[in-house]
Amino acid sequence: MESPSHNLNPTREIYTISRLTREARHILEGSFPLLWIEGEISNLSRPSSGHFYFTLKDKIAQIRCAMFRNRNRLLGFSLEEGMQVLARVQVGLYEARGEFQLIVEYLEEAGDGALRRAFEALKQRLSAEGLFAAAHKHSLPILPQRIGIITSPSGAAIRDILSVLKRRFPAVPVLIYPTPVQGEGAFQRIAAAIAKAEQHRACDLLILARGGGSLEDLWAFNEEALARVIYHCPLPIICGVGHEIDFTIADFTADQRAPTPSAAAEMAVPDSREWYRNFLNLEQRLKLLFQQHLRHRRQLLENLTKRLRHPHIRLQEGIQQVDELEQRLERAWTHLNRKRFHQLGGLSIQLQRLNPAQHLKAYHLRLRELNRRLPTCQQQRLGQQQMRLEMVQRALHAVSPQATLERGYAIVTGPKGIVLRKASQVQPGAKIEARLAEGHIRGEVTEILDKP
Repeated sequence: MESPSHNLNPTREIYTISRLTREARHILEGSFPLLWIEGEISNLSRPSSGHFYFTLKDKIAQIRCAMFRNRNRLLGFSLEEGMQVLARVQVGLYEARGEFQLIVEYLEEAGDGALRRAFEALKQRLSAEGLFAAAHKHSLPILPQRIGIITSPSGAAIRDILSVLKRRFPAVPVLIYPTPVQGEGAFQRIAAAIAKAEQHRACDLLILARGGGSLEDLWAFNEEALARVIYHCPLPIICGVGHEIDFTIADFTADQRAPTPSAAAEMAVPDSREWYRNFLNLEQRLKLLFQQHLRHRRQLLENLTKRLRHPHIRLQEGIQQVDELEQRLERAWTHLNRKRFHQLGGLSIQLQRLNPAQHLKAYHLRLRELNRRLPTCQQQRLGQQQMRLEMVQRALHAVSPQATLERGYAIVTGPKGIVLRKASQVQPGAKIEARLAEGHIRGEVTEILDKP
């Protein structure tokens, strides 16, 4: 009997381990989009590379996860063993070990995560609208006439607030607006209490407070409707909700945020002992200023008493001053008249020097002299111009064509009156005309000679 052949079929496709894991990874990554998955952290590892490696598990199954350094740097909390988290993941496979794993893109604490996302979204939107702007916030009164407290009447917050107010300034009256601060419809009751305090106008400062708790416990103070009621309230509001690390939308919208209810009471009123010390200091300063004022007035009175004199003496001094002024006026008037008299004499001399009659007489003599010299000057000028004219005439005649003609020359013109300068300008038989010193001669060209 022939044993079965153990030879491999040459047409059979054989996968390597690396090929199989690579293709399996492609199938997994291509089959699943980004997923949200919730589970408990276990086997947490933080190597020096900065990456996080851990296992997410529930009651039945578990799966390995990797969160790389560029992602875990964005975590807003510390990752711990046993923590329940909500993760956004990409399904994948680690080829080196052939292990199915999840690549974590984002991580948040489960339960509070959804509320925290809603909190951040509302915070950003209201901030963009300007509900948190400092320009819209009211200043707190230095000493309130009455403080309204909006909180649960059975919580620890009201006891803490009343204790602090009694210790710091027990004289300030308090009006409590009892309202639930947790649970369904709590924010509506809180908003109604604020509206009631605004309508009554019995208080000039409100404290909105409650003790600490989880994000879900404090959610009534994160409602948008309550934030808008706080924003539009004309009364200044101090918000002291939760502990120092707790922040709510009401904290950002209120006029002042206190880390705790007790701290809100601290902000609401001044320290009465410090005020008493300030009053004592002011009293001492007032006494000192009053004493200084009295001393000043007393000194002034003494000076006025010394200056006080009998009216008869004052009248005699006044008469003497009038006499002195009269004498001074008389001397000043005499001096002024003498000065004006001298000035008038000087002006008379100047006026005589500037008399127009003297100037007219001098101008008349000069005019007679000029009239006497005018005919002689005219004859001399005419003779000079006559001689110059004759010289110009002689020079002009010397260069004129008429003088040339008188010396025996003639001006010959050809047809059309053209002056002939060359024999070649005409042809035999052409009519020519010669201008002489006296008269004209007309002729006809019979022969042309090129040379003289």
